[in-house]
Amino acid sequence: MSAEPQGWLGSVPGGVWLRVHVRPGAARAGLEGFHGAALCARVRARPTRGAANRELLALLARALGIRPAALAVEGGVRGREKRVRVQGLTADAVRARLAATVSVDKAGGRA
Repeated sequence: MSAEPQGWLGSVPGGVWLRVHVRPGAARAGLEGFHGAALCARVRARPTRGAANRELLALLARALGIRPAALAVEGGVRGREKRVRVQGLTADAVRARLAATVSVDKAGGRA
């Protein structure tokens, strides 16, 4: 991932955290590279009663090949910029699994 920005992924005891920029109300859900120093995710749900957060965690769980229960939104619950904790994976494992799902080396012109 040559164009990977600094600060989107960090290690914590037992796992990692991800900085994620969420775009709710999208026509298609998916991961689309980076938005500045955050992984960019599109979700179809609107940010009503936590629906967008639940869809984000399900999307990341599928992309990472883990249970949704291994993920938690730790920061930014009501905003577009979120900090998501991932239990049981290393930073290298997250990079490898996301590279298989989305081209995370694309800055998308927003870096």
